Amino acid sequence: MPRYEYKVVPAPQKGLKGKGVKGAEARFAHALQELMNGLAGYGWEYQRAETLPSLERSGLTSTTTEWRNVLVFRRLREHDAEIFAPELLPPPEAVGDEPGTAGSETAETKINTQEDIDDADGDAEPAAAEKINATDFDNGVEDTDDVEGIGSTLEKLAATRKTDKTTD
Repeated sequence: MPRYEYKVVPAPQKGLKGKGVKGAEARFAHALQELMNGLAGYGWEYQRAETLPSLERSGLTSTTTEWRNVLVFRRLREHDAEIFAPELLPPPEAVGDEPGTAGSETAETKINTQEDIDDADGDAEPAAAEKINATDFDNGVEDTDDVEGIGSTLEKLAATRKTDKTTD
């Protein structure tokens, strides 16, 4: 169900001069037209004109009732949750697949890949085989490389804690 916000503005009391506009009625109509077109440019839709009572002070102690002419406009709320429509993203592709063929790799090709690693030249280091295995899967983390060492500040902290424990 759409939700609206409303704007109430006073109706013009005087006409507005314009090119080719002659007579009091035409000027008044021109003033209404300019007001409505101006608000329509901001998304406001004209609803109706109302004449409503307004109590106003008259002198020090008395009040009088003045009748005011107003114009009522409305527009759809901009920040409604109903208007919000998130864009759905495509599912992620598996690492090593060609674009558009997510999940096309079979268990047999994975076995063959593992056999290829095992059958690799004997000169290859075991760490290289582990690195190849680490890139065969996607764990959802951007960088799959292990952290290489820790910062010097942490090393100093660890060293002081080791010496504190040995003195206790």
